[in-house]
Amino acid sequence: MPKSYFGNVRHLPSGRWQARWKAGPRYLSAKTPDGRPLTFTTERKARLWLSDHREAILAGTWLPTPTTPAPAPAEVTLAVYADTWLGARDLADRTRDHYRQLLRDHLVPTFGRQALASVTPAQVRTWHSNLATGPTARAHAYGLLKAILATATADDIIVANPCRVRAGGQAPTAKKMSPATLDELAVLTAAMPDRLQMMVQLAVWCSLRFGEVAELRRSDVDLDRRLIHVRRAVVRTEAGTVVKKPKSEAGVRSVTIPPHVLDGLRTHLDDHTGPARNALLFPAAHGGHLAPATLYRSFYPARDAAGRPDLRFHDLRHTGQTLAARAGADLRELMNRAGQSTSGAALRYIHEVNGRQAEIANAMSALSQR
Repeated sequence: MPKSYFGNVRHLPSGRWQARWKAGPRYLSAKTPDGRPLTFTTERKARLWLSDHREAILAGTWLPTPTTPAPAPAEVTLAVYADTWLGARDLADRTRDHYRQLLRDHLVPTFGRQALASVTPAQVRTWHSNLATGPTARAHAYGLLKAILATATADDIIVANPCRVRAGGQAPTAKKMSPATLDELAVLTAAMPDRLQMMVQLAVWCSLRFGEVAELRRSDVDLDRRLIHVRRAVVRTEAGTVVKKPKSEAGVRSVTIPPHVLDGLRTHLDDHTGPARNALLFPAAHGGHLAPATLYRSFYPARDAAGRPDLRFHDLRHTGQTLAARAGADLRELMNRAGQSTSGAALRYIHEVNGRQAEIANAMSALSQR
């Protein structure tokens, strides 16, 4: 039989452990002598506390503090707690940088020196409505504040989360992107420097993200089997350039190269890629990774030449997914090709192509006449 324990322990969002036990219809938890929540760094330490105090609890000689949680100490400010909260989370480098920027620019100036328990719903509502930034940054800042205070609530540091703005963390729907046409792609590609033309081609026809294509090396290309092996991606963080796995586990994949791209890719390898197996396909002038700013110095004039000043480099990936859908790829195949782990993410890349509704309607009429 499994070992029986007195009470139970709970793993808190902060990463610490709470010791608690049933007292009638509710749970009581360990407290410090001054009434603050007592938590532990490991499950074992929490269970040892329960074991040491079991007899006193059962005998009624150990008395918990009153059920009304004590307010957070004055020295526990949001800035201090947020720093601990951030350090306890396993985040991607760019996500961590983004959270730090939100804290620095939007949260700490208003709430940084304030005790957690003193933050009120009215104060949060006023801060949210007066935040001098764009709607997306406002939603992200509010979402981060709400997440931090939700952890403080779970840790029994505050009684309730004061973030109660309806849909405050929802960013506005992004403007619908119109995929590039084949004619626009042809003009855009021709307007790029020779050494970057294949970068555009791979982003479209192999549905690659910028970080993935910028980290491609000679050893990742298998011309005989017509495969691009996506094993890594490069991202730029506050600490510098970081090479890591792609955005998700599904991002590690092998993408089949369309036949019409092969000759151009072979020429690119001969003319613009070093002979070593680890040579970058699209190196910067200094030999390292190509920076987005360097790419855009050529990409912006090229998209203008194609009559698409609205087009972003990432939209080439959107275009590729739309073309794959037009070629007959189903949802699972689109997810595999783009390295996406959820169908919702894949569906965002499928855009209606001009004239497609008319083609469907004509095909339906043809069916009705048979």
